Amino acid sequence: MRITTVGLDADDTLWHNESIFRLTQDRFRSLMSDIAAPEILEAKLAEVERRNLSLYGYGVKGFTLSMIETAMELTGNEAPSRIIAEILAAGREMLGHPVEPLPGVDQALAELSKDYRLVLITKGDLLHQEQKLAASGLGDLFVAVEIVSEKDASTYERVFARHGTGAAQGVMCGNSVRSDILPALEAGAYAAHVPYPLTWAHEMADSPRAHPRFAELDTIAHLPAWVRGLT
Repeated sequence: MRITTVGLDADDTLWHNESIFRLTQDRFRSLMSDIAAPEILEAKLAEVERRNLSLYGYGVKGFTLSMIETAMELTGNEAPSRIIAEILAAGREMLGHPVEPLPGVDQALAELSKDYRLVLITKGDLLHQEQKLAASGLGDLFVAVEIVSEKDASTYERVFARHGTGAAQGVMCGNSVRSDILPALEAGAYAAHVPYPLTWAHEMADSPRAHPRFAELDTIAHLPAWVRGLT
């Protein structure tokens, strides 16, 4: 089987993302310390985020709106304007956070791009993801960019058919087992999991370690050799 196309996740695969969200959650926790205990705040925020995913999708803007909604619910719709202003400021800072590729990403993608079509497959806000890709300096290595509302088997079938030669000759690499690995395998692709130290609870899932098309790599630097070994 000849591999023709390699799909790559963006956030926490190519650059930091979850760590920025965690820092903002810490800031939110401090901001709300006189209103709700940390465990109550975290549970409410998680509940609101899950409820809003189908409305706002993934990304900083939806997260910011969920923090505002959480603050409103915990204060009986009487959150001080100071808190709302601080939440909005935190969201703006997240949107403007510098983008720096994770260790080994530049070299791995440059090596892969010599022999395979690289496609960025990511969830999140369209404008923000485009801005992060441009800031990363990696954009020229990709033949296509797919910013999707959800990652499921049909997403990977469609993307690998559109930009490659089908899922059976494609590889997906990412940090989320739930979004990057399981649906890609279901579509018939190979899948490489490169763990990130932090994982959003919504993205947690068990690794399919026994699957013949799955591999867990310590670092993205090992991806080119693994892909070459599939042929």
